[in-house]
Amino acid sequence: MKYVLVTGGVISGIGKGVIASSIGTILKCCGLRVTAIKIDPYINIDAGTFSPFEHGEVYVLDDGGEVDLDLGNYERFLDVTLHSDNNITTGKIYQSVINRERNGDYLGKTVQVVPHITDAIQDRVQTESLRPVTPDNLEPEVCIIEMGGTIGDIEGMPFVEAFRQFQFRVGRENFFCVHVSLVPQPKSTGEQKSKPTQASVRELRGLGLSPDLIVCRSENPISESVKDKISNFCHVAPQQVISIHDCASIYRVPLLLKQQNVIDIFRDRLQLPIPNPVSRDLMIKWKGLAERHEKLTDETTIALVGKYTQLEDAYASVTKALGHAALATGRKLMLKYIDAEDLEEETLSTNPVKYHEAWKILCGAEGVLVPGGFGKRGMEGKILAANWCRLNNKPYLGICLGFQAAVIEYARNVVGLKNANSTEMDSNTENPVVIDMPEHNPGKMGGTMRLGRRPTVFRNEGGSILKQLYGNKDSVEERHRHRYEVNPQYINELEASGLIFVGKDDTGQRMEALEIREKPFFIAVQFHPEYLSRPLRPSPPYVGLLAAASGQLERFLSDAKAKHAIATGGSSNSDALPEIESNDDLVAMNDLEMELTDCSLFP
Repeated sequence: MKYVLVTGGVISGIGKGVIASSIGTILKCCGLRVTAIKIDPYINIDAGTFSPFEHGEVYVLDDGGEVDLDLGNYERFLDVTLHSDNNITTGKIYQSVINRERNGDYLGKTVQVVPHITDAIQDRVQTESLRPVTPDNLEPEVCIIEMGGTIGDIEGMPFVEAFRQFQFRVGRENFFCVHVSLVPQPKSTGEQKSKPTQASVRELRGLGLSPDLIVCRSENPISESVKDKISNFCHVAPQQVISIHDCASIYRVPLLLKQQNVIDIFRDRLQLPIPNPVSRDLMIKWKGLAERHEKLTDETTIALVGKYTQLEDAYASVTKALGHAALATGRKLMLKYIDAEDLEEETLSTNPVKYHEAWKILCGAEGVLVPGGFGKRGMEGKILAANWCRLNNKPYLGICLGFQAAVIEYARNVVGLKNANSTEMDSNTENPVVIDMPEHNPGKMGGTMRLGRRPTVFRNEGGSILKQLYGNKDSVEERHRHRYEVNPQYINELEASGLIFVGKDDTGQRMEALEIREKPFFIAVQFHPEYLSRPLRPSPPYVGLLAAASGQLERFLSDAKAKHAIATGGSSNSDALPEIESNDDLVAMNDLEMELTDCSLFP
């Protein structure tokens, strides 16, 4: 097993996750089996109780693990299925050590950070690195480990010490350290500054880890003179200093790494079985994605009505899924964020400018997405957005709380249940059309929701747009994260008025998906389809929204069978629906798919 540790310096949020994912992408395209681990040095057991304002979205895995959003990058880039233990936190490590101490496993010894905590970290990494993450169930050959935070953070010290020891446990020939650092370029001088990187690497080396590769993040490509200076002061060869500047698309990052010959560095340093020289067309898939993304010109505007719009990372998977769907439909995504509170009447009295601006964006959008969330704040704004879309035939996609908002809106304004609400918003509502699930445990917050990958069974009757988007399958499996559901007592009344629940869980008791048939595109789902969206296998509900918003839905549905065949090279197992504008596009798509078969990234 080969281990690649990715650390960060100077500031957080410089793209370690994308760099780690891109390295994994390159190695996987070289024919290696790759897995990934994210280390977060916070004491929380997992990310489930985080506020999206503080840490971005909570990403959910198949097994129900609530983890850091970077694991979403790993799954999307590497097309693997990770597990909750692929996210290691300080809380998990200390909890396991304390449990062992309580059980007497340490035979009366004083339990200390070194060696007990550091040993537990190393043991956990080795164990999880061997867990299969692909359908073939073979052990991975390379494990990419991203260490959260920045070098020098006090909470990360046990992990740094653990990896200082780990490099000797596994052998230097099996351990590779990548350090990602910021190279700022102050506008006052216009000169790129290498001093922060020098200081960061000096601190890393002082803690016992020497970088084998220094990735310099910058606004513009760094100059050769800056590369030479970093090489000279950081004790690495010039070719081991890599420049990753701000790109138009994250699909460019693996290409930038390949262009700077990182494959040769990894092969020689870790003695990897990679051909020399590597194929010129090795990254043709990613080149195609990047070029397609950058050449899109026809715009489609989607309004995202949410509660955490101040931080884009709060909806990371949603925006990625929209981007994948935009690629599939041949449209340039113009995403507009609306704070749900700004649509409410109260905002009109307190801040009329915000109120009118929010409604102007909503009315001008070609499609509307209402994503998940928790709590009362902004709920009435989401309900108003659903109401406006229903009355004006605007394409609408509701996810999780957006699904519940659509149910409440319909119950109030069509069924006539004026006080209809969710017990989450009003525990004493006269008409609780959305209620908390029986298994919800109010005594604890973490891990008590309905989590993970679960089946949704479609109704047998025809006419469902959502079922067609999923390739007319009888059932699908998507990931969930919720603790409230539609009240079964109101199902018949809602459906009698025209709200059709086209998908239910495998027991037939829980409502999973709804449609309003007389509307061009009004769909909402209780699950989170964005978690399984991939660049070449976009999420069907998101594709449907983009297709409807750009006037292509009818064509997509009528040509679904042919497009499935094009997307999969003849297979019907993929849900991807690429847009074909002309005969030239058809030839280009077929040529691209033939070229992509050489790359193992998306089997």
